[in-house]
Amino acid sequence: MKAQAIQEGVSLQDYLSGEQQTEIRHEYINGTTHAMGGASAAHNLIAGNVFAVLHAAARNTLCQVFMADMKVYLKIAGEDVFYYPDLLVSCDPEDNEDYYRTRPCLIVEVLSPTTERIDRREKFMAYTSLPSLQEYVLIAQDRQAVMVFRRKKSWKLELFRSGDRFSSDCLECTLPLVEVYHGVEL
Repeated sequence: MKAQAIQEGVSLQDYLSGEQQTEIRHEYINGTTHAMGGASAAHNLIAGNVFAVLHAAARNTLCQVFMADMKVYLKIAGEDVFYYPDLLVSCDPEDNEDYYRTRPCLIVEVLSPTTERIDRREKFMAYTSLPSLQEYVLIAQDRQAVMVFRRKKSWKLELFRSGDRFSSDCLECTLPLVEVYHGVEL
């Protein structure tokens, strides 16, 4: 997804109300908004495939799975930050704002050429500061490759390639890469 227009000096209240009235999503970093661009077919297929597995695993649990339009709110060094991850899972019944979550246990980003650096660095640092987060998953869309960062005593990286499967401790499910990449031409 390519970030487009940047607007500065936006109040938190104006941002939150504006996001309910526009069709273009914006991420928010302490008064600056960044418009989010469209995603490729591969990006959408991968996100949809992962959503299907996670959504099925969340049935009969307290967990909720969101795709694309649910924000994550973070407070970093006193600054308000809202990101739109590709997928997020929250299992905390008190994490129930209408338009954002604050306590996800799992966040998934499908990597795009224009956002990969941000997903790997800036968002990694931001998301892993959330005490509730157990897993941060980065999925390549140009090859079968998945990076899973898990919180144990510290954050540990696990790499998965074609033919592998990875698990989510948050939802206690397994995602075979063949399902993650179903329908995607590589």
